[in-house]
Amino acid sequence: MKTIFDPETRAALTGRIGRLEQGCKAQWGKMNVYQMLRHCQKNEELFLGHKLYKRLLMGRLLGKIALRDILRDERPMKHNQPTHPEFRIRENGDNIKGERERWIALLKAYDAYPLRELVHPFFGLMTKEQIGRFVYKHTDHHLRQFGL
Repeated sequence: MKTIFDPETRAALTGRIGRLEQGCKAQWGKMNVYQMLRHCQKNEELFLGHKLYKRLLMGRLLGKIALRDILRDERPMKHNQPTHPEFRIRENGDNIKGERERWIALLKAYDAYPLRELVHPFFGLMTKEQIGRFVYKHTDHHLRQFGL
């Protein structure tokens, strides 16, 4: 199974990110390119241990089941998955190049990943292996969303 901790996999993802442009249209969902870039940066900040978010009640009830479902095989994540309220981006911007570069820099930080586990606000306690697989699938999901 692919993981963000594999340098070749990470390089392939960053190459896809580099092709994002202002005019890319979402094939599903409500986000535009700028909002998706900011959303994904928030995701990386969480998994890199830079930010903490409050656990959601629904996550406490269903988080482990949802995580197991997402990680059980190589299939891409389903369209229109729910998003933690703090990961929803409302503002719009036009600095797509700068936001792409910021996301790529955050992804490169997985090369020296410091954590063995992490408490996700929805999924709960995640191992490093689960983190690697989830971050890959989340990144791939949003790049597919914009046709990459």
